[in-house]
Amino acid sequence: MVHDLYILMITAGVVSLLFKLLKQPVVLGYIVAGVLVGPYLFGETLVSADNVKAWGDIGVLFVLFCIGLEFRLKNLIASGKVAAIGALTIIGGMMLLGFGVGKWAEMDMLNALFLAGMLCMSSTTIVMKAVDEAGLGKARFVKGATSILIVEDVVAVVLMVLLSSIAIKHQFDGQELINKVIVLAVTLVVWFVVGILIIPTLIRKVKPYLNDETLIILALGLCLGMVLTAEEAGFSGALGAFVMGSILAETVESHRIEHLMTPLKNVFAAIFFVSVGMMINPANLVEFWPSILITCAVIVIGMIIFGTLGCWWGGETMKDSMQTGFSFVQIGEFSFIIAGLGNSLGVLHPALYPIIVASSVVTTFLTPYIMKAAVPCYNALYKHAPASLKAKMDHREQLVAEAEQQDKQPKANGQKPAAKSGLSKVISHTVVTKRLVNLFIENMSANDAPQEQAKDEDKH
Repeated sequence: MVHDLYILMITAGVVSLLFKLLKQPVVLGYIVAGVLVGPYLFGETLVSADNVKAWGDIGVLFVLFCIGLEFRLKNLIASGKVAAIGALTIIGGMMLLGFGVGKWAEMDMLNALFLAGMLCMSSTTIVMKAVDEAGLGKARFVKGATSILIVEDVVAVVLMVLLSSIAIKHQFDGQELINKVIVLAVTLVVWFVVGILIIPTLIRKVKPYLNDETLIILALGLCLGMVLTAEEAGFSGALGAFVMGSILAETVESHRIEHLMTPLKNVFAAIFFVSVGMMINPANLVEFWPSILITCAVIVIGMIIFGTLGCWWGGETMKDSMQTGFSFVQIGEFSFIIAGLGNSLGVLHPALYPIIVASSVVTTFLTPYIMKAAVPCYNALYKHAPASLKAKMDHREQLVAEAEQQDKQPKANGQKPAAKSGLSKVISHTVVTKRLVNLFIENMSANDAPQEQAKDEDKH
């Protein structure tokens, strides 16, 4: 195991350094490193594929945990419209497009459905990594984009249940799907409500005793505990990692946990991308290159169109909508999971897996460059747009700017969120219920000042 880790780290380090010198995305360096140590290029693998896959799976958990730390529940609620409409537009549009491509390629219905499922999910890991490397972490569109990715991850769980049911029973079981959706919704509500009622309060109580070592161990323990809870409940462990990150984001120590988690996240995320590279057989790239090119074109064009339309219909500005759509032009971890599901059930065509993996690599490579083209494309669209469309774009920009200004005013005036007083009027008259609601709102809002202060101190 130590030998495997040494080979992975030294190869990934050297190749990623070379890519950095060539001003290429580091993620691509990790994937190329995976090809170099994988079983296909030199006829034998230099490392154990099982060990690498296990470490890569842990990497996905840590990445999603850190994404949860960066994105708070109340931000998701605030972005509810764009998250729901954007995600449904992308998933619905891409599934129809993917299914159509599958039928055009003369696949049977089951393989066309699996292809549709693999093409409709952007990669949270790759998008966040590309945004971070491009220095766009604080850009306005990122909040809406992250919300959409979160909704996509939740929908992916339901989609895998649906595909499994169809593959096993060769028919659609609507009742099973409805039951699974209800169970998922209730489970998420219970996790968030109980978690935000208990964990932030406990961490505030023990804060004087939490040094960096104790805090990171506690955070990782809570993360892995939620992962196991999610898996026991029949859901993705990645979903559990994200949920715990979101819960810990409501604590006074969220900024500190995020800072401590960054090195660990980077190491295991690198291993995840190396594990993706190990699945690539260069011979398949030659054999299936026409199918790979068509699949990549469908992903890029479809994601740009449906991502932009979904965000625009959800209330985003045209510029933010296009930046979101242009950043979603890849597939990733959930596509691999769905492909693996099809393989394990014995229903996936042998050519689909290498095509999907290769398409993921190609679209990952293109993502940073396509992201950079978003603003120039917006400027060109605005310049040549008809007067009516230009007026709508200007009006939407004004509305979003006014909404942002209103959100900042309560903080500037030291006012408490209006949601608290509104909720208090609706809640039933029991003292216990009122106390629980007040505690929930307090834990979601009382920690903003300490976190902002910590961020300001880091900048100075």
